Amino acid sequence: MTQQNPFFRPFETSFQMAPFNLIKNAHYLPAIQRGIIEARTEITEITEHLDPPTFENTIEALEASGVLLDRVSQVLFNLNSAETSDEIQKITQEVSPLLTSFNNEIKLNKKLFERVKFVYDLNDVLSDEEGMLLEKTYKSFARNGAGLDSKSQNRYKEITVALSSLALKFGENVLAETNNYELVLNKKEDLAGLPQDLIDRAKSLAVGKQWPDKWIFTLQAPSFIPFMENADHRGLRKQLFIAYMQKAFKEGANDNRNLVLNIVKLRAEMAELLGYDSYASYVLEERMAETPTRVQDFLDDLLLKSKVKAVQEVDEVKVFMRTLGIDYELERWDWAYYAEKLRKKKFDFDDELLKPYFKLEKVINGVFKTAEKLFGLTFKLNDQIPIYHEEVKAYEVWEGQELKAIFLADYFPRLGKRPGAWMTSYRGQKIVNDQRIIPQVSIVCNFTPSTKNRPSLLKFDEVKTLFHEFGHALHGMLADTKYESLSGTSVPWDFVELPSQILENWCYEPECLRLFAHHYETEEIIPSKYIERIKSAATFHEAYATMRQLSFAILDLSLHNQTYTAAQKMDPIDELEKEILAPTNLFPDIPNTNMSVQFSHIFAGGYASGYYSYKWAEVLDADAFECFKEKGIFDFKTAKSFKDCILSQGGTQRPMELYEKFRGAEPTVDALLRRAGLLVSDSK
Repeated sequence: MTQQNPFFRPFETSFQMAPFNLIKNAHYLPAIQRGIIEARTEITEITEHLDPPTFENTIEALEASGVLLDRVSQVLFNLNSAETSDEIQKITQEVSPLLTSFNNEIKLNKKLFERVKFVYDLNDVLSDEEGMLLEKTYKSFARNGAGLDSKSQNRYKEITVALSSLALKFGENVLAETNNYELVLNKKEDLAGLPQDLIDRAKSLAVGKQWPDKWIFTLQAPSFIPFMENADHRGLRKQLFIAYMQKAFKEGANDNRNLVLNIVKLRAEMAELLGYDSYASYVLEERMAETPTRVQDFLDDLLLKSKVKAVQEVDEVKVFMRTLGIDYELERWDWAYYAEKLRKKKFDFDDELLKPYFKLEKVINGVFKTAEKLFGLTFKLNDQIPIYHEEVKAYEVWEGQELKAIFLADYFPRLGKRPGAWMTSYRGQKIVNDQRIIPQVSIVCNFTPSTKNRPSLLKFDEVKTLFHEFGHALHGMLADTKYESLSGTSVPWDFVELPSQILENWCYEPECLRLFAHHYETEEIIPSKYIERIKSAATFHEAYATMRQLSFAILDLSLHNQTYTAAQKMDPIDELEKEILAPTNLFPDIPNTNMSVQFSHIFAGGYASGYYSYKWAEVLDADAFECFKEKGIFDFKTAKSFKDCILSQGGTQRPMELYEKFRGAEPTVDALLRRAGLLVSDSK
């Protein structure tokens, strides 16, 4: 196995992409084990170096170590999200504690920390990027237990190993619960109100199970969301909604209740060990927001500015229901259905009317054209680049005569793919021997797939999702830094959403929409009246949407801004969640449902104490896009400034410094409030 393991030699493939077809599950563990051995040898060479510590022989040497380990880990954990199996999940559960233990071995290495600290205390003259790498390296030791006594270090090791396993298990449980549920219908009348392409996909799923006379609906977004928005059968809406909200909240192997409490308690204990008041204090020290108090004030301010209007929006739907002769109370499973009907009535806005203009292939082409007009990029499909699934598309990304990146795109739901949409990398950008090593960037989505009768046609929200993830991809593709650990999206999490969220703004602009929004049958360009409806409907129920995002952010911050003592006394998560979310609730509680147990962003995805980042970044993106609006949405000079100041710089400088270089000043919340229709006359 050793000689045949593809990880043990350079990837002899197009652009050194991982040879997915050659990688077997049996290769991962031996490659991880050898990677640890090689990295350990490299660390020993640094600590035993005879010369005094310098930036080059310590900080840069550390940055350059662990190449094999990083390469294997990126492939394994990316596939565990996008193309997993029971065996891969088992491997990640086995490998994750090994990686965490080895990371602890490095960060708690006394001799290594002494060398790092020696360089940190030298105050040598360094470039901005070198200075940032030095600071980040030093803090990675100080914030990971290097200064603890031996007893505390041992406990720190135990906590971090346990947390890595619990996070993996949490994500696996949510995926299993998502995949395990099916709503099987056998009466045609139960399909009333549903769009034909959804019915066709449900039929296709049933036929695949040898049930030609049935229809299957799932908890995957392309099935769940249109069902909730369109199904006339209220009882079935309730059934599907409750199933969705009960994921991982039932007795059995996939129950996440204890996992949530264990994760929160262990994080609080780790923070106390390291000298912080709470896990939130620990995390936010390295974010733009800096403190839990500042985040709480930010959330409270937005809550104050949105709640009254959100209540009015809910009341508006209740009044609308009465005009339809509905006499029952508005419940959570009714919201999407009646809100969508009201939106259609108010704005003549209908996703089914718009979807023919958003054929997936056309939208992809539109995203590429947007990148070309802004940044001079071109995308060339290359079927010789290895891919991990037949549905994945691989592209070369060029800027003039320079190859900038390899880009993989994976669009449709599969049993082995976790829900949602995300950007990731198989290799980060860096400079070695004055040569730019190109990044290998991927986006993974769960869009409405095609059927036998129709191509994949996207809802407008799915169009925004594609632009959003592509914004993250641009951050990775246009990276131009010396060190990989400072490259691309290696920035504070409340800054990382700026490139993704700003790109969503182009979806609303006629100049951009006309590049790609062409009817899939007639090639007719989307009519101006439809674009006006999209723009008019953009702020429809914006206060409600803001409240929903705030509820997630408040839940996250509340769970993680606990002292160790308070965390150990936490109530069962269902009662605790109700108490936390009470100020944001716009509907009655639904018994036996829970958000926390399926909140993968914070328990399996790295957003713990950071979910506020989405709203925080909205402030940045609204302010930044006003600059494009002033100069022209495709103004090359503005786009070049955004690329040079932000996209290419990664984490080489502090986020606010980068933002001010682009915008000339710190952002204010006013642009966001204007865009959302929430700006009141006395706003400052």
